[in-house]
Amino acid sequence: MWELIDNGAGVVQGSTMTELAADVLVIGGGPAATWAAVKAAQAGADVVLADKGYCGTSGATASAGTGVWYVPPDPASREAAMAGREGLGGYLADRGWMARVLDQTYEGMAELAEAGGYPFPLDDEGRQRRQGVQGPEYLRRMRIRVRRAGVLILDHSPVTELLLDSDGAVAGAAGHRRQEDAAYRVRAGAVVLATGGCAFLSGALGCDVNTGDGALMAAEAGAVLSGMEFSNAYAIAPAFTSVTKTAFYTYATFYHEDGTVLDGAGSQRGRSVIARALLSERVFAQLDHAGEQVRQAMRLAQPNFFLTFDRLGIDPFTQKFEVTLLAEGTVRGTGGIRLTGSDCATGVPGLYAAGDAATRELICGGFTGGGSHNAAWAMSSGTWAGRAAALHARRFRGTTRRLRPAGTTGLRPSGSPGAPGEHREIVRAVQDEVLPYDKNFLRDGSRLAPALAALDTTWARARESLHGTGRDAVRAREAAAMTAHARWMYSAALARTETRGMHKRADFSRQDPFQHHRLLTGGLDNVWVTPESAAANRRAS
Repeated sequence: MWELIDNGAGVVQGSTMTELAADVLVIGGGPAATWAAVKAAQAGADVVLADKGYCGTSGATASAGTGVWYVPPDPASREAAMAGREGLGGYLADRGWMARVLDQTYEGMAELAEAGGYPFPLDDEGRQRRQGVQGPEYLRRMRIRVRRAGVLILDHSPVTELLLDSDGAVAGAAGHRRQEDAAYRVRAGAVVLATGGCAFLSGALGCDVNTGDGALMAAEAGAVLSGMEFSNAYAIAPAFTSVTKTAFYTYATFYHEDGTVLDGAGSQRGRSVIARALLSERVFAQLDHAGEQVRQAMRLAQPNFFLTFDRLGIDPFTQKFEVTLLAEGTVRGTGGIRLTGSDCATGVPGLYAAGDAATRELICGGFTGGGSHNAAWAMSSGTWAGRAAALHARRFRGTTRRLRPAGTTGLRPSGSPGAPGEHREIVRAVQDEVLPYDKNFLRDGSRLAPALAALDTTWARARESLHGTGRDAVRAREAAAMTAHARWMYSAALARTETRGMHKRADFSRQDPFQHHRLLTGGLDNVWVTPESAAANRRAS
C-alpha cells in the first residue's frame, strides 16, 4: 500500500509537508478519475487519488443525472450510433475509437450494475435500463468502489504542479491540502490527469472545480492539445439557478422580453438565436410542449432542475421564466489533451489523460452535448488510462528518482511577485474575453483577434507577477490555467477559418473540405497551432 516518506529533513505527515509514495497517482475525483483509480488498483498498483473537492460530490456529473452512450452489441445498432452524430461533429471522429468506447461502455455499465450494485431502473419486461445514471448515486458508489480497492483518497487536496524526473518523465505531483492548510507531494511511477475541462468559473452547475488545471500541467510537461477550437459550449439555464439541463428545452417555447415568440430559438441553432437576443434584452422560456407523461418523466430524471422552481412557486410548464446561457467551455466542448495511443498516453512518459481533460474529438469530432458520449468517454478512457498507468509504473517500483517541479505561471513568476489577490484580477480579465456571447459563442475574426491580443497581455502579466503560496497558490494556478485555456481556444479558433462542429464563424460560415483535419495546439508563452495529418482523419468512403 501507500507509505509516508521522510524526505531526509524529518518532514512527514502533520508537519509542513506530507510526502507520499505510490505506483499511480490519479488527479481528479469524477467518473474518469474513479474508474482510473479502480482499474489501476485492480491491476495491482498502489494508488493515490487526489481530488480538488470531495471525491464523489465534486464536478459536473455528481450534481445531476446524465445519459450514457450505451448501445448493446448489435451491429446495426452500433452502426447507427456511430453514424448518427458524425455529421454534427464535422466528420472528425474516428470509427475505431468509437467502437472501442461502445464496447468498453457496455462492459463498464454491466460492471457498475454487478460489482457496483447500481440500482438501474427496470423496463416493462424486467430488464435494466442502462442508458443513464443519477450522478449523485453513481459517484457515491464509485467512491465506495475506490475505497474498497485500497486506494488512498486525498479529499480537498488540489494538485498545483507535476513533478518530473531527470529525463523529463512525469513522476508525481505536488499540491495543497486545504483542510490541513499544508503542502503535500506524491511520488508516483505514473500519473493520470482526470481533472475535467475548463468552464471559466461561469457558474454552471458543478463546474467551479473545472478550471483547466490538468491541461496547464500537461502543457508544462510537454504535452500537446487538440480540438481547442471546439470549446464554445454554452448551456441554457434559468436565470435564477446554475442548472444546465439543456435537453429539457426541446419542449420549450422561447419569448422576447415583450412576450412575443422568439422565432428560431427552438431549432438546432436555437442557442445562437438566444445568444443574439440576450445581447440586447431578456429572454424567457416555457416548457409548454411537454405533455403530462413527459412532465412526470422529467421530474423523475432531473429532480434538482425543478427544486428552485418549486421553491419560488413557478410552474415551468405553464408559466414563463427568464433564461440565460452559461459557458461550459471544454466541459461540454470536445477539446483537451491529445492522446498518442490507445492506452490514453499523452506522449509525455508517465503521463496519461482521461475524461474531459483529454480530447473527445476521437469519438465526437467537433460537437457533443451533455452526458451521452461524455459519460461513455469518462468511463472508457478512465479504465484504459488506469490500467496503462499501472503497467507503466511497475518498472519504477523500488527505485528512487530525483524530482523537479514543472509548474511555472502562478508559482514561479519570471519577475517580481505581484500583490496578494492578483489572481482575482487575472480571472476577471479572462472572463471578460471568454464569457461574452459575442466574443466566444458568436465567433467572428474581427472579435476573436482583439480578444486573443488581450489574453496574450493577461498571460504576460501573469507570467511575470502572478504568485501565491498555500491556498492562494491554488487560486493562482486556476487563474493561470484559465488564461492558458482561453489562449489555446482562440488561437485554434482563428486558425480554423471555416464553420465545423460547434465552432461556427460568422465570417467563414461554410465548412471547408480542405480543412477536414484536426488542429493541434501547444505552447505557453508562445502559443502555436498546426494541422494534424489530414489523411489520418479522412472519413472512410
